[in-house]
Order: sequence, then structure tokens, then C-alpha cells
Amino acid sequence: MKQPVDTSLCTGNNASVFSSATDYQTKSAAPPAESSGFQNACGQIPYNMTNDYMFRAVLQSNNKVLRGLICSLLHLSEKAVVSVEITNPVILGEAVTDKEFRLDINVVLNNHTLINLEMQIANKLNWQERSVMYLCRSFDRLNRGQDYMEAKPAIHIGFLDYTLFEETPEFYASYKLINVKNHQKYSDSLTLHVVDLSRIDLATEEDRKYHIHEWAMLFKAKTWEEMKMLAARDEYLQEASETIFRMSADDLVRKRCLDREEYYQDLRSYERKIELDRIEHEQDRLAHEEDKRNYEKKIEQNRIEHEQTLLALAERDAQIQQLQAQIEALKKQNP
Repeated sequence: MKQPVDTSLCTGNNASVFSSATDYQTKSAAPPAESSGFQNACGQIPYNMTNDYMFRAVLQSNNKVLRGLICSLLHLSEKAVVSVEITNPVILGEAVTDKEFRLDINVVLNNHTLINLEMQIANKLNWQERSVMYLCRSFDRLNRGQDYMEAKPAIHIGFLDYTLFEETPEFYASYKLINVKNHQKYSDSLTLHVVDLSRIDLATEEDRKYHIHEWAMLFKAKTWEEMKMLAARDEYLQEASETIFRMSADDLVRKRCLDREEYYQDLRSYERKIELDRIEHEQDRLAHEEDKRNYEKKIEQNRIEHEQTLLALAERDAQIQQLQAQIEALKKQNP
């Protein structure tokens, strides 16, 4: 079980500054960033943003971070973003009995575009179908009587810590409805983006231009020293880093992050059991096929030996008949 790291060891008891997770519900309610505390932080980060609860907590509590991330992913300038509103906020730190509850974030961009953000580190082998389902649910928001032209475009952005298509790995992939023959775009209404956090090394020039690879590195940072190096590159990364630091100082938020870690540990154990069962089944199948081949080979060998025996007997019968014919011929010559 992953134990939270007490940030006060490096910052002088900054961990006691925030006593309630409800301090983080909105940007206006969030306390000012403890920049000096963050700059003094060292050692292992208790929970980085690959923890889907920390992912949710940081983006929900700091609108500037959310705006910066969306601008980076969608290649937008800051001026192009008028408003970014989360439509499914949760009460951060509140106990949740169901560990499988959804932590994806629904966002309305400029009161026009619907965006769904989700962090997923466990490969449940259903991402394609799941992401398409979420995307379609986001898009299907028209009320009865509304014109289809009033439908708002929907975007699903998934952050995965595994490779979706092993044959064609890609750091940041985008998918739209297109003509499969000539690649003519059918519609801009539905878009899927997938960020493979395990393949940051494949970031393209365009990905780097918009700092997407740096966001991915920030999400996966394991130490405060590593995060501080990233934070120095960009004001949004700095803001995100300080927000992670503040969240890490809250006992209730850390508890919820731990709950998610335990859930995913259980899930990974279950996945390993499934994988071991699959390997064992595959080994049994291969052993059965080997036994079958050996049996068939033995049968074929016996068939060949039987045919050789029959040929030998037939040859001997022919020789006997030949000798009998010679004897008969000799009797006739010497009655």
C-alpha cells in the first residue's frame, strides 16, 4: 500500500495549513499558492496526477490550470478561451463508498463545446468502446424540439498510462469521423483525443510546440524536484505544480487518493490473476496441441510400419508363389 509522504518534512509543517478539502471547491475559494512552500518541497510526491482523484482535484480547484491544459491539448491561444466551466463538480474530500465511481470531468468551453476529460491508468481492454460511449453521451444533449444544428460539438480526451494500439504507438492521437476511402472529413461534431503517457518519447514537434509533452511529464512526475524543474518552464505548469502541492497537504484529499490507489491495486491484482489464468490456459492449450501432434505422429508412424509390413508380406507371398511355380515346372520336366 502506498503511504503518503508528509510534505512537512521538507517545508516546515506546511501540511497543516489546509484542514478541509472544501477549501478547494472553486478557484475563488482556493487559498493563495504557497510558492515558497512548494519551492522548498523535496522527496517523493505522495500522489501525482495519474491518480484520477488528484487529477480531478487539481483541475476542479484551479480554473487556470484547466484552461492551460485545454489550450495546450486543443492548440488554442489563451485569448480564444472566454470561459471554461466544469459541469459535474464533486465535493473534494467527501467520502465515497463506491470506489468505482466515475471521476471523468465534463467541461463546457466558451459555452459552445462539450469536453470530457478522463485519466485512466488501468487497461480494462474496453477503452475504444468506453470513450466512444462517453463521447456520444456528451453530444446527445438536445432537448425535444431543438434543431440538430443547435447540437454542441463534443470532444473526449483520454489520458492513458498504456499504449492503446501496440502496432502503431502514438503519444498524442486524434480521431474524427472521416471517409475511409478519400479521408474526407464528415463532421467536426465528434472528436476523440488520446494521450499515451507511457510514450512521451514519441511526442512530435507539434506536440512539443504546444507543451503537451510537458503536461504529460508533469502528470507523471514522481518527485518534487522533478516537478519544480517542469514548473519553471511555464506559468500554467507552475500553477498546476503548486496546486498539486496544496492538495497533497490536505488529509481528506490524500485519503481519497489513497482509496483510488487501493482500488487500482485491487484491479491490477485482478488483472494479473486474469493474465496468469490466460497464460496457464495458453500453456495447457499448447501442451494439448503438442500431445495431439505426438499422437498423430505416432499414428502415422504406426500406419507406415503397417503398410511396410503388408508390403513385405505381399513380397514374400509373391516369392513363395514364384517358387511354387518353379517347382511345378520342374515336376513337369521330370515326371
